[in-house]
Amino acid sequence: MSDKRNVLVERKGAVSKVIFNCPEQLNAFTPEVAIEIAQVMAGEVEGGARALIVTGNGRGFCSGANLAGAADAGGADLLGLMEDVYKPLARAFADSPVPIVTAVNGVAAGAGASLAFAGDIIIAARSANFVFTFANLGLTPDVGGTWLVARAAGRVRALEMALLTGKMSAEKACNCDLVTEVVDDEELMARAMEVAEKLAAMPTKTLGLIRQLVRDAIESSFEQSLEAEAQAQNAATKSRDFKEGMTAFAQRRAPNFTGQ
Repeated sequence: MSDKRNVLVERKGAVSKVIFNCPEQLNAFTPEVAIEIAQVMAGEVEGGARALIVTGNGRGFCSGANLAGAADAGGADLLGLMEDVYKPLARAFADSPVPIVTAVNGVAAGAGASLAFAGDIIIAARSANFVFTFANLGLTPDVGGTWLVARAAGRVRALEMALLTGKMSAEKACNCDLVTEVVDDEELMARAMEVAEKLAAMPTKTLGLIRQLVRDAIESSFEQSLEAEAQAQNAATKSRDFKEGMTAFAQRRAPNFTGQ
């Protein structure tokens, strides 16, 4: 019997794999499922996960929002939907206190492409592809997709994806700095787990500070970035993992980080 839950979780040590589980719709999500995804991610971190893998069940990573009936919802509070559902989903990725590896299997379309690009480490199967389908439906990109692509790949590639709506292969996405690495399909999950386990064994609080520093650096001046680095470094040196790292270095042994 197939599992009917919308979001599946598999835990291995300090790594939680969060799996979109609507394979019949290529993991398209409803507003309710979008909220559930964010809640599951937060719950796994609260439960002790020190790295997350986000992937899809079946032939695709995520085909974006399930738009069934959307054409009849002319009076819907769209701005309310963005505030209550889609912005929080984007922030669940951006504000995660632990690193996120997105393992992109198959198609990542629309908001699904936005979520794929929201990973800290983005590993794509060789058969994967990315497509912003919004304009074909009279829509504009959401869930942070415009910012993510424009910042990573630049204006030209962002407009190519958003205006022409064609599929971008995994290899091209990697060449455009939208993907960290491309692996053979059968190696995808093993490689994602290898990377996530490496991240989970590192000083998690420090990694969270680094995530924020990189985002600040993209948006800030050089002087602002210097100040942000100083504040982050001050916070990092107050952690137990800093003390452990320094002690291990002095004792010439491997550190045993706990994420504290």
